Amino acid sequence: MSDEIAIVFDIEKFAVHDGPGIRTVVFLKGCPLRCLWCHNPESQSFEQETMAGENGGPPEIVGKAMTVEEVMASVRKDKAFYDNSGGGLTISGGEPLAHFEFTRALLAAAKTESIHTAVETSGYAPRERIEALLPLVNLWLWDVKAPPSLHEKLVGCPAEPILDNLAFLSSRGASVVLRCPLVPGVNDSNEALRHIRRLSETTPGIVRIDIEPYHPMGEDKNRRLGRTDWFHAPFASDADKARWRTILQEWQAKNEQ
Repeated sequence: MSDEIAIVFDIEKFAVHDGPGIRTVVFLKGCPLRCLWCHNPESQSFEQETMAGENGGPPEIVGKAMTVEEVMASVRKDKAFYDNSGGGLTISGGEPLAHFEFTRALLAAAKTESIHTAVETSGYAPRERIEALLPLVNLWLWDVKAPPSLHEKLVGCPAEPILDNLAFLSSRGASVVLRCPLVPGVNDSNEALRHIRRLSETTPGIVRIDIEPYHPMGEDKNRRLGRTDWFHAPFASDADKARWRTILQEWQAKNEQ
């Protein structure tokens, strides 16, 4: 077993929204992006942090250094549930590709034990990392955060490397779910939605679009981290969601037949 170590800030059991079946989601701490609306701001730093407790409770230490074997000891406990439901392990973050050696070792360990694997990623990483992980990943959960014209402004990095990596994955026959956080008035313009739709129509291997309406849970976490520059946006209205569906529904309908 690999001796790689990463800072893990959460392990979520019995997850059902991060890939097929019942899953364990391992959240690695540290991300090169700075999305304005990040709902897990405690995932951004690569170091442990102290966060004020909820409702005046004691402070919380965010992040724990763990080996691959320590994580696998937690993951394998629920293998019977994975086998019965078609589930498995999902590695999320933060950004898993920023923890490349640990992510590769954890995926390889899961594969050795016949556990289905998924990686949730922004796709912002050197091509060779993605290529090296291809044999180890059953499903890619690929974040689409903004159209290219706004990408760097909203998340802190250009869109082109991410789009190039997505095209590469498609060319290699990978299965991909697009994960699209939509924030009213920020990244949910008609232009942004058509960008998602064009990707879906022109990228073989995309099996589904997951729309994730903005939730302000990150605001409280930013306060508890002592930050003063936290972001605020409204919840999505029924009218917002109807417009999203109108623009995306043709692709969805075609692929659900």
